Amino acid sequence: MLAYIGLGSNLNDPVAQIKRAIETLKADSKLNNFLASSLYSSKPVGPQDQPNYVNAVASFLTALPALDLLDLLQSLEQQHNRVRTRHWGPRTLDLDLLLYGEEQIQNSRLTVPHPYMLERGFVIRPLMDLAPEMRLTNGNTVTEHLRQLDTDDLVSI
Repeated sequence: MLAYIGLGSNLNDPVAQIKRAIETLKADSKLNNFLASSLYSSKPVGPQDQPNYVNAVASFLTALPALDLLDLLQSLEQQHNRVRTRHWGPRTLDLDLLLYGEEQIQNSRLTVPHPYMLERGFVIRPLMDLAPEMRLTNGNTVTEHLRQLDTDDLVSI
C-alpha cells in the first residue's frame, strides 16, 4: 500500500526532530521506497502562543495494515517525547497518516484521508514535492489544489 504521512515539529530543535524521524522511518524494514519532501516552516494552527512549525511529507510502500502503521507512527512520536497537553498545542513530533492508498477509513482511532489535509498548505505544499499530479479527493491535482490555498506564511527551509 502506498502511504503518505505528514511530519511536524515546533519544539526541541524542530529541524533535527524531523530529520531524525525521517531517518528512523527510512531505516524501518516495513517501509519501502521511502521518499521525503523538503522541509517547510509555517505558523501554527490553533493557539498562536507557540513557535512556528517545521513540516514535511513522506511517502512509502508498506504491507502494514493502517492501524498497525498508526501504532508505528505513534510509537515514534513517543520516542521523541511527544506530550499531548492541549489540542493543536506545541509538540516535539507529530506524525499524521494522510493517505493510505485509495482507502477511506473512519473509526475511533483513525480517519483517512486526513480530515484537514486539504485545508493545510503546510501539508499540500510538501505533498507537491512528492506527487504533484496526484488527484486529491476533491478531484484536483495537488498542484491545482495548492493554488487555492493561502501559503503566504510557508517558507522553504
